[in-house]
Amino acid sequence: MKNNVLVVHGGGPTAVMNASLYGVIQEAGNHPEIQAVYGAIGGMEGILKEKLVNLREFKEERLSLLLQTPGSAIGSSRYPITQEEYERIPAILEKYEIRYLLPNGGNGTMDTCGKIYDACVKAGYDRIRVAGIPKTIDNDIAITDHTPGFGSAARYLAASVKEVAQDVKALPIHVCVIEALGRNAGWIAASSALAREKAGDAPHLIYTPERPFHEEEFLEDVKKLYDRLGGVVVVASEGLKREDGEPVVEPIFKTDRAVYYGDVSAYLANLVVRRLGIKARSEKPGLCGRASVAWQSPVDQREAVLAGREALKLAVKGHTGVMVGFLRKETGDGSYEMEMTGIPIEKVMLLEKTLPESYINDRGNDVTEAFVKWCRPLIGEELPEFVDFK
Repeated sequence: MKNNVLVVHGGGPTAVMNASLYGVIQEAGNHPEIQAVYGAIGGMEGILKEKLVNLREFKEERLSLLLQTPGSAIGSSRYPITQEEYERIPAILEKYEIRYLLPNGGNGTMDTCGKIYDACVKAGYDRIRVAGIPKTIDNDIAITDHTPGFGSAARYLAASVKEVAQDVKALPIHVCVIEALGRNAGWIAASSALAREKAGDAPHLIYTPERPFHEEEFLEDVKKLYDRLGGVVVVASEGLKREDGEPVVEPIFKTDRAVYYGDVSAYLANLVVRRLGIKARSEKPGLCGRASVAWQSPVDQREAVLAGREALKLAVKGHTGVMVGFLRKETGDGSYEMEMTGIPIEKVMLLEKTLPESYINDRGNDVTEAFVKWCRPLIGEELPEFVDFK
């Protein structure tokens, strides 16, 4: 029997998802017993339809482009696997002599990872080892300190907010509301705080879904800032909820796993116009934030590669039913150090990690210095410094 590897992507891509794929391919070169490194074309459906490509057939010159290619070079999906299909997968893996299956994705993919592991055990395919590679810009996978994809999304939003802030400051006549991705977790919205160089810099207000959103408090805060500054920059998460837990804006579409939120930024901007009579506009970067290689975090890219390598290392050592996890090491000088470990997959399957209370200020309209300290190393080098003569 051969010792082949199969990587499968699941869920929304990131700016560094392909970097993890590259890490797997590179690590495979350290193990002579591994013959093929397959990629499932189009996500989980690629396994079921047996659409596999051997990535070791491509030259390094082409493979190295994975490091600067956003999205998924092999394709991804949100395909809902049935129980019958789970039971089919072990035999397909055995047919292609795949010993190491490495699903790369977020919460839903890690749930799938665990179920495929269970299916392999129940079917008696004990030689197949399953190790998950974490991926999500939302940073909402449990246990792990952070996930590959988040650092780049955070860097993109912080940089974009910093640029928009200069525009608003130059012509301080309106309120600008910027919407951040993140579903039920406010990690991305919170990362906009890294746009600030000094106290008083934009973003002036940050709203995350971990706290109920109060329209009257929002309008009060905006009015005070507008009267003092003229131009106000607000960052709001797409998943904002009211006191009763209902979304601020009704979702336009829902599935079992995915929620397609309404336009929160437009709603808040219109609220400012109608209630305060102040000019306001909305900005919704959306997919730009997870596809931007121009603002890719070098730390994120490096750790994504390491995550791919570590997943294969764990599998080769005999670990299965695990996910690669990031652990932040305590250092005496406050510097950033990280180590990787294997987390039992049942501890992360569909468990959502949200911003802790210690990262949100008392009023719920900003983040704390503790969050900034935690997030700062993940986005890489300092953002460009701007000049202001006013």
